Amino acid sequence: MTLPMEIDQLLDDEACWRIVLAKDRRFDGAFVLGVHSTGIYCRPSCPARLPKRENVRFYAGNEEAEAAGLRPCLRCRPDSVTREEEAVARAITMLRDAAEPVPLARLAEATGYSPSHFQRLFKRAVGLSPASFARALRMERAEDALSAGDTVTDAIYDSGFGASSRFYEASEGRLGMTPSAWRDGGRGATIRWAIVPTSLGKMLVAATEKGVCRLSFNEGSAELAARFPNAELIEGGERFAGLLAEVMAAIEQPGDSRHIPLDVQGTAFQEAVWRELRRIPPGETRSYAEIAAAIGKPGAVRAAGSANGANNVAVLIPCHRVIRSDGSLGGYAYGEDIKRELLRREGSHTKL
Repeated sequence: MTLPMEIDQLLDDEACWRIVLAKDRRFDGAFVLGVHSTGIYCRPSCPARLPKRENVRFYAGNEEAEAAGLRPCLRCRPDSVTREEEAVARAITMLRDAAEPVPLARLAEATGYSPSHFQRLFKRAVGLSPASFARALRMERAEDALSAGDTVTDAIYDSGFGASSRFYEASEGRLGMTPSAWRDGGRGATIRWAIVPTSLGKMLVAATEKGVCRLSFNEGSAELAARFPNAELIEGGERFAGLLAEVMAAIEQPGDSRHIPLDVQGTAFQEAVWRELRRIPPGETRSYAEIAAAIGKPGAVRAAGSANGANNVAVLIPCHRVIRSDGSLGGYAYGEDIKRELLRREGSHTKL
């Protein structure tokens, strides 16, 4: 199945099913699900009762589903464009075409909604507020200009940043490697790495120039090479040593490690979950339901759990701070013993 290229990365059937479980409106139009037991096809966000997984197939669009003998669902109407979708599409066009920031009030007026309602509508559809989406567009333009060889100053101002300080504020803490590089096994990236002993066992740390792209326990160079087969992998290095020291300190004395730069990529939903994980203070925990609600997707508890498990950077994106609603630990990629010890060091009160 091939999906439209505006999706950050190609989605396999399992990813599509997770999106359907979450009823994630942001993927409406990216693909449809065909329910072969009933002969209909639906949007990913269809409010109808979920079909059985074995009865579902995914299609790139309406034409492909109808060629398979399916008819559109009368409840979610995947064959029609809603007024909300038209409004969001118009706003995105305005933001892309604008040389300067477009106020929320102007977007709302152009689409026929109140500012507060349009803000909610846009964020639900895109995963970002209009202002955050516009900032992301400006960052993309600046990065493209820098890649093309423009000077930093020209890239900053030509991309719509009114001052260099605005550019650096927008860059701070941003998750970095391009989606295409992640899809292509790190092609074009130089990754420095080391395996170091810690009180929790051997730890693999790998980083690009932008930040840490992998932190794991009990993995070696073979696993790293399998994850980034097309990157240039270099063991150690002087500049890498300083970052490595900061990472080791964060492991041995867990605390707020948000100052350590990261270079990871995921779907918009995954990145929203990872940002929320980084907001959990040391010594506190959250349930999967609380994480889902915090990112505005209260029905996506299972998808939040999947995003939690897809975390490439242990501890620095503190997925160990997510536990079950009853206070018990739940699972952890590197074993419950490591999760239990991390939480103990942070002073968390759980059913250890």
